[in-house]
Amino acid sequence: MAMVEHAKPEFGMKMKHLREERGVSLRQIANATKFSVGALEALERNDFSQLPGGIFARAFVRAYAIEVGLDPEQAVRDFLVQFPNDSVTVGSPHASQQGHTPHTRRRDRAIAVVALLVLVGVILLFTIASC
Repeated sequence: MAMVEHAKPEFGMKMKHLREERGVSLRQIANATKFSVGALEALERNDFSQLPGGIFARAFVRAYAIEVGLDPEQAVRDFLVQFPNDSVTVGSPHASQQGHTPHTRRRDRAIAVVALLVLVGVILLFTIASC
C-alpha cells in the first residue's frame, strides 16, 4: 500500500518532465486543448481539486498526453493505476475495484436480495389477484 502512496506524485511529475523534454509549453497545450494553464499546472502537481471530475478528468489527461506526444490510452491507464480511489477516476472501467470492501459487497448483496423479494412479492400479488 505504501508503494501506491509513494507513486502518486510521479504521474504529474512524469507528465511535466515529458512535456519539457519535448519542448512543449503549457501555453501551447492550453491553446490546443482549450484547458486553462492553471488547470494544466494542477495536473502536473496532482492537484485534482482544480480539475474536472470523472470522465472529464480522463479526457483532460488524454488531451494533455496527445499534445506532448504520448499514447493517450496508456496515459489514462497510468493515471487510473496511480489514483484508483480518487474522485476523478470514479466510474472508469480501468479504475481499480479495490474500493469494494466487504462492507460494500454485503450492502450490494442485501440490496439485491431485497429487490428479489419485492419482485417475488409483486408476482405473488398478481397471481393471487388473478384467481
